[in-house]
Amino acid sequence: MNDRKQHVINKAHQLFIEKGFQATSIQDIIDYSGISKGTFYNYFSSKNELLIALFTSLNRRLNEERNHLLVGQDQSNIEIFIQQLEMHTTFNRRNKLLTLFEEVFVSNDPILKQFLKHSQIMYLRWIYTRFVDLFGKNKQPYLLDCAIMFMGMLHHNIHFHFMANEQCTNIKQVIRYTVQRIERMVDEVEKNGVQLLEPGILEKWLPDCHKTEKIFKKKIDSSVIALKKCLSNAQDQPKYLELLDFIHEEIIQSKTPRKFLIKSALSSLGANSEACIRLELTKLEQVVEEFFTKQN
Repeated sequence: MNDRKQHVINKAHQLFIEKGFQATSIQDIIDYSGISKGTFYNYFSSKNELLIALFTSLNRRLNEERNHLLVGQDQSNIEIFIQQLEMHTTFNRRNKLLTLFEEVFVSNDPILKQFLKHSQIMYLRWIYTRFVDLFGKNKQPYLLDCAIMFMGMLHHNIHFHFMANEQCTNIKQVIRYTVQRIERMVDEVEKNGVQLLEPGILEKWLPDCHKTEKIFKKKIDSSVIALKKCLSNAQDQPKYLELLDFIHEEIIQSKTPRKFLIKSALSSLGANSEACIRLELTKLEQVVEEFFTKQN
C-alpha cells in the first residue's frame, strides 16, 4: 500500500474513533486528510470500502505482531498463547475495534457485515489452530467446539471485568483465568467424545482457503515481483512501483476490484518500452484478464 493511501486510512481511523463511523462523512475525511475528492475516489469507491481497507490494514498488523511472539518459541507453550491473547486484546482496545464492529453490526450494509463475519471466522480458525498446537492432534476433532466456547468465555470475561473494574488493567489475569478453564474443558470434552462441529467446516466457511484462490494469489504475487525487478533501473521507478502496488492491492484486497482503474494502471505501465518490462507486463495482463474472466 502506498504511503498516501495509508495516510488517508489513518486519518479516517482517527475520525471514526472521535466521531463514530456513521457520523463521519467522506467530506470530513477529505478535509482532515488534506486530499482532493478525486484522490479519495481513486483510492476508495465509498466510505464502506475505506472501512474495509482500515480493518484489513489493522488485521495485517495484528497478525504480524501475533506471529512475531512465536518466533523462536515452542508453539505448545501456553504462556506464549496467553501473551498473544493479551497483545490481541490490547491492540483491539487501543484501536477501538470493538466500537467500530458494533457500528457495522447495526448498519444495513451486507458487504460490511459479510466482511466482519469473515474476520470472526478467521479469528476462530486462528484459535482452533493454536489449540491444535497446545493440546495435540489427538484431540483435534473436539478443538473447534472448544475454540468456539473459549471465544465466548473470553469475550464475556473481559467485557464484565472492565464493567466492574474500569481502572483495572490487569487483562492478563482475566486471560490466564479463561485459558486455565478451557484446559480442563478440553480434557472433559475429549473424555465424553461428543462433537458438535467437524473442524473441516472451516474450509466451507472460508472460501479464501480454497486451493484455487491460493494458487491465483501466488500468480499475482509472482508476476508483480518479477515486474518490480525489471523496474529496478527504470526512469520514473517510484511512479511505476506505486502503480504496481495499486494493481496488487486492488485485486487481492478489494471486495469489488475496479477493472477500469486496473486497466488504466496497466496502460500507464505499458508506456515503458524496455523489453524485459514489456515481457513481464504482458504476463501480468494475462493474469489480470484471467482474474476478471473468473469473476464473470
